[in-house]
Amino acid sequence: MTKDMRNYFPWDPKHPSQTDVPRIKQGHLGAQMWSAYSPCFNQYKDAVEKGLDQIDLIKRFINKYPNNFQYTTTADGIMEAFSRGKVSSMIGMEGGHMIGSSLAVLRMFYELGVRYLTLTHSCNTAWADNYKATRYNQPVFNGLSPFGERVVGEMNRLGMMIDLAHVALDTMNDAMDISKAPVIFSHTSSFALCPHRRNAPDEILERLPVNGGIIMVNLYPNFINCTLDTVYGDDNRTASISQVADHLDHIKSITGPDYIISIVCVYLQII
Repeated sequence: MTKDMRNYFPWDPKHPSQTDVPRIKQGHLGAQMWSAYSPCFNQYKDAVEKGLDQIDLIKRFINKYPNNFQYTTTADGIMEAFSRGKVSSMIGMEGGHMIGSSLAVLRMFYELGVRYLTLTHSCNTAWADNYKATRYNQPVFNGLSPFGERVVGEMNRLGMMIDLAHVALDTMNDAMDISKAPVIFSHTSSFALCPHRRNAPDEILERLPVNGGIIMVNLYPNFINCTLDTVYGDDNRTASISQVADHLDHIKSITGPDYIISIVCVYLQII
């Protein structure tokens, strides 16, 4: 990662690595969340194991480059790493299916350093509807099941952030009704400007100041630049800085400036 990683995947020019140490320095990145992700097809099979694999990999990356990264689990740790000229490296989990419907596994992931959990990825868990349930009007739980409510409560108790990116509209509302702590949208844009069901509608944005949560605008073109004929699919479209600014301005007009930031989701290809 100390070199330009775009040169190391010539067989896949469409999806080159999007991050490395030189670009991190060039972009003046101060802190980042490494996202532990397991595809939905691992659910009910080995998703817990895959989640552990990802956490192990993240920690090995951080340890491999100690002059650049510093493992962090607290807000104070972010500032301490920054003062030492290092990028604070935290861990989040991208998909609630990786807890295997077990509060014990959730607690163990917290012990391993996980500080946010996206309640679903692009599939339902056994206790929560994902955004496709809203897209196709096919809810299973109409938000959170009773066990899903227990997951939110346990995350509150632990101090793990509740991430509502990827979840259904009903799941957003249920989690915000139940949670005693601010929620986050780790990578979500405005539905009013781009009607992709991964984005947050105005009715949810209006709740953020009351909840105290935050929305991080996703710069992925499919969630920024929507057209009616492509709103449900992913393609090779592009988006402009002006369109990103439109999303930021629209969300700020509803939430105010204290509940919004922009975020770039980048991917490191791993062989």
